[in-house]
Amino acid sequence: MALINVAAREIHCKIVYYGPGMCGKTTNLQYIHSQVPKDVKGDLLSIATETERTLFFDFLPLDLGKVRGFQTRFHLYTVPGQVLYERTRVAVLNGADGVVFVADSNKNKMQENVNSLRELAQNITRQNKKFAEFPIVLQYNKRDLPKDVVASVQTMDHFLGVTKMNWPRIEAVATKGPGVFETLRAISRVVISKL
Repeated sequence: MALINVAAREIHCKIVYYGPGMCGKTTNLQYIHSQVPKDVKGDLLSIATETERTLFFDFLPLDLGKVRGFQTRFHLYTVPGQVLYERTRVAVLNGADGVVFVADSNKNKMQENVNSLRELAQNITRQNKKFAEFPIVLQYNKRDLPKDVVASVQTMDHFLGVTKMNWPRIEAVATKGPGVFETLRAISRVVISKL
């Protein structure tokens, strides 16, 4: 839930980048952080271990304008995608106002995408929130994969249930930037509309 600091006239919103391991969650935040002017961003913090490069989260406060006279500050987090870090994902997801679900466009990663999305649904539901009403944007990352490896958008829509849930979805290449800020703008609009 968004935190409102009346004295500072700020609304703090938490957005979590969620998805299977190595799908591009961390790459999204690194790209955003590298492109945003220094005066509107905080430090990008990463906690790495021997087995996972982003055990807890990358943290990025990002100013994105005003809502009814209040400055809006978004805090962007990633979760570790590997299966054994489920408890960490639950902890990071706690208090989130919106989620960017980063799906890997590799045909061989469809089941991992589906499993991660199911887990996200369970974790949101366990926090007494309605999954169908929760602000989510899908990002189909790695769209620059070779044609024989990349899944079609229609295939990804089918596997991830886009038509049932009516989620915005954006095609992206997080390593190069296409779709990264479009995804951030989409989730920002959805989260602000819920406020």
